[in-house]
Amino acid sequence: MRRLIVEEPYAETAVWSRRLGFFALAVAGIGVLSARTGLDPTPVYAILGSSFAIACIAVLCAGAAIIVIWQTGRKGTGRLLAGLALAFLLLGYPGFLAVQAIRLPVLADVSTDLDDPPAFARSKKALAARNGVTPEPVSDDLRQQQMRAYPAIQPILLDLDADEAYKTVLKVAAAKHWQIVDQTSPGGRSGVGHVDAMVRGLILGLPDDVTIRIRPQAGQTRVDMRSVSRIGHHDFGANAYRIKQFQQALEAEASK
Repeated sequence: MRRLIVEEPYAETAVWSRRLGFFALAVAGIGVLSARTGLDPTPVYAILGSSFAIACIAVLCAGAAIIVIWQTGRKGTGRLLAGLALAFLLLGYPGFLAVQAIRLPVLADVSTDLDDPPAFARSKKALAARNGVTPEPVSDDLRQQQMRAYPAIQPILLDLDADEAYKTVLKVAAAKHWQIVDQTSPGGRSGVGHVDAMVRGLILGLPDDVTIRIRPQAGQTRVDMRSVSRIGHHDFGANAYRIKQFQQALEAEASK
């Protein structure tokens, strides 16, 4: 006599949790690809926002699936866990930004010199790279906020002459794949050199602007750096992080 084996059905909410998790990830991928191909940031943010909303729905479906599976014994634990994993993978980035927004002041312009921040070049090439926009000096209040939030952001002193320091700056910028948009070697009446660069973000590839000033001093060269976000009023700590990373790389290269 044959036994009739009745297989428990899957919880529909568990199935939909995994489906929505994959869909949210695909939509986010479209947003990132759109940003990297030069689409205007406004629709890019709309696409990414939609992906985050879908991920939240996937989490809700997973929560509902847990209740259904607990009460009815239906299958689907693996599917709801997959949905949760995909959703949390996607929501981790905006979650990190939310923490940074709460923890850090609203800054989009960070400089190693608070009294005399390096000025951006106004040559035709530099202006064209910045779409005709030149970052202006920020208020004293914002500089004070920077001092409190990033006390380690200080001028960089190198035991090199100005020409060597200038070449080292260019070498490090090239190693980081920064796009140089204007440069002047140290010399002339002031002896000051500068390097302007456009830097693209790691994930979305959106452009930010950097200017570096090379100023000779007695037995040393002082390097000051200013990093400015093009989009938004809050950089979530990105500019300070960029300066710290560049300083470490510059000091390591100078010590070779």
